[in-house]
Parts: sequence; C-alpha cells; structure tokens
Amino acid sequence: MTATSRKTVKPKKTDYHIVPAGVGDIPAMTALLGQLFRLESDFMPDSLKQQEGLRLLLQSPTACAWVARTPEQVVGMVTLQTVVSTAEGGAAGALEDLIVAPAFRRNGIGRALVNTVLDFARANGIRRIQLLADVHNVGAIIFYRAMDWKQTNLVALRRLTAPAVFPE
Repeated sequence: MTATSRKTVKPKKTDYHIVPAGVGDIPAMTALLGQLFRLESDFMPDSLKQQEGLRLLLQSPTACAWVARTPEQVVGMVTLQTVVSTAEGGAAGALEDLIVAPAFRRNGIGRALVNTVLDFARANGIRRIQLLADVHNVGAIIFYRAMDWKQTNLVALRRLTAPAVFPE
C-alpha cells in the first residue's frame, strides 16, 4: 500500500456525560490536576494539597465543579469560583482546572466542559468569566481562542501569604 492510498482512520467519538463533581470524584480529579500542574510552570503537583483544595472547593457555596465521565472513568474536569466584581456590578467567575485526560482529547469533552460553565454562568447571573492559561501551553491558548475567549490587558501577579498547613 502506498502512502497516497492509505485511508485515514478517524478516532471513535467517546461516549461521555458531564455531571456535577462529588466527594467520590476527588481521587480521579486529583490525578487530573497532577497532569494539569505538570503543564503549568507556576504550579507543582502535590496530591495532598490538590485533595484538600478540591474538598474545600466542593464544600464552598461560591464554587462549582463538573467532571466528564465515560462509562468507565472520570476523563475530564473543570471548576468555577465566583466573586463579586465591582467592574461588572455583580458576580464574576474564574474558570479553573480545565483538563481532559490525553487519551480522550479531541472528542469535544473540553468544549463541553467549558460550555457547561458558560451555561451555568448565564443561568446564575454571572456576568463575566475569566481564566488564566500558562503562556507556554500553546494548545490551551489555541483552544480558548477558538472558543472566542479574548486576551485582556491584565497581567496576572501572585504572592504567597503563608505556607499551607494541612492536618496530618
């Protein structure tokens, strides 16, 4: 068979559904965050910190999380945290922790997770959603731009105020 006569095999569409995350999803979400934080130069994977952060997030009245499930496993996640924005005169949200397991990418799962956040925001009066993307994660930036996200003139700055303390 010559290179010109080979057929391109299109990957099978993955069956999945998006559901609100629960405490039982924390182990799978922690593993996904480990993958995400290996891509982001400002963060380091630390499963104990990620587990505690997810536990706090799932208990928070100002945060939400969703997971993408196949019949066998959790393959993606996203979180949304809300604040009051004086610029918007109402609620604004930070989309965070969007990650799809590498074997399940390019099946619409990331887009479905983002759209779940946007639908929730519209339904709950959240006027603006913003996110941060690692400057070196070109794939993520292309993905967000394709979904009509716009780069702002703001620069992200951070400062740690205290070392994290977790119960032993």
